Amino acid sequence: MIPQSATSALPLTQAENLAEAFRIFNQASAELTDAYSGLQNQVAHLTEELAEANGELRRQYQEKARLSERLALLLNALPAGVVVLDHDGQVEQCNPAAQAAFGPQFEGRAWSEIFAERMTQTETTSEWSTGSGTHEKRFAVAETELDSAGGRIVLLHDVTAAHAMKRQAERHERLAAMGEMAAALAHQLRTPLAAALLYTGNLTRPDLGVEERAQLADKAIARLKHLERLIKDMLIFARGEVAGREWFEPYALVAEVAQVVEPLARDRMVTFVVEDASAGARIHGDRKALAGSLINLLENALQACEAGGRVEFSAAVGDNQVSFAVRDDGRGIDPQVRQRLFEPFFTTRASGTGLGLAIVRGVVCAHGGTVELAPTPSGSEFVVNLPCQRQGGGAAYLPVSRSVA
Repeated sequence: MIPQSATSALPLTQAENLAEAFRIFNQASAELTDAYSGLQNQVAHLTEELAEANGELRRQYQEKARLSERLALLLNALPAGVVVLDHDGQVEQCNPAAQAAFGPQFEGRAWSEIFAERMTQTETTSEWSTGSGTHEKRFAVAETELDSAGGRIVLLHDVTAAHAMKRQAERHERLAAMGEMAAALAHQLRTPLAAALLYTGNLTRPDLGVEERAQLADKAIARLKHLERLIKDMLIFARGEVAGREWFEPYALVAEVAQVVEPLARDRMVTFVVEDASAGARIHGDRKALAGSLINLLENALQACEAGGRVEFSAAVGDNQVSFAVRDDGRGIDPQVRQRLFEPFFTTRASGTGLGLAIVRGVVCAHGGTVELAPTPSGSEFVVNLPCQRQGGGAAYLPVSRSVA
């Protein structure tokens, strides 16, 4: 039997539990209310930050849109052609200048195929041409890698007008030089002509024997040939252009020049050494004109040497150029005349026309190259540098090294 005190205490405990439950509920409600209030504040703060971020993104988007519009306008207005390639070398985008050069329908094609179809290498490194004759256009081509996208940007700068102006300026320079040379030319022509007239006038003398008459005739012919050579050199200098252009290997040019010079060196009893290390290159130009220029330099070297002297002729390939060097151990060149060596009609030889080195420089410049007198402790050395194209397949011949004593 349960005591009465115990039964009276049971309801009181339930009331306390219920009160405690209400207290806990109220406390939880207050905490939830506080948390909800804090959440509302946080949401409001995040909403403000999001609105600010959206505003910044909108501002950046508008700025990028304006920048993109400016770039598009600039790209369309550029006189140079711009071609954008993807990582596979396909044309992704091009501006109107590029479309004018290659046609409007070449997007999506492989750039290497388009370039091979339309472009032809010129004598100048990094310059290519399209068309021919009066429709020929020249372009300077440059490529830049796009590291982020893995593609490339190709810039095609039309240098047709600049090339024409350069050629015109060179022609005007030659014509101006011709005008300045008029008096010197008259003197150059007068001397051999007077000698030829003197010799031919003596041929009419009745007292001359057969042998004397033949000697006078030979002397007159020699003077007339000198006149012919002078006029020929003058015309070559005035024209200053190369006739036909073709691709050829430098070793063929070296062999052709050596074949002409070797007997000349043998007659003068001068050792002639040829060193050819031009494997893997090819030159675009007039092979005959270049051979004549190199032979001219070698003849000068032979004339500067005494019997027993030495002349060296070498060819080597550098960065996009072939260097031809003509060295001799002869008497050398007076420092006072070094600055005038390439002037037309300037010569230190009584029988010289003074146009040889001027013609050499004209031919080399017409091929986009340079010719210079290199400093040497003794003798002299002329170096001709010509632009070339490297061949990926390598050389099919061994470097040449031979000498003729």
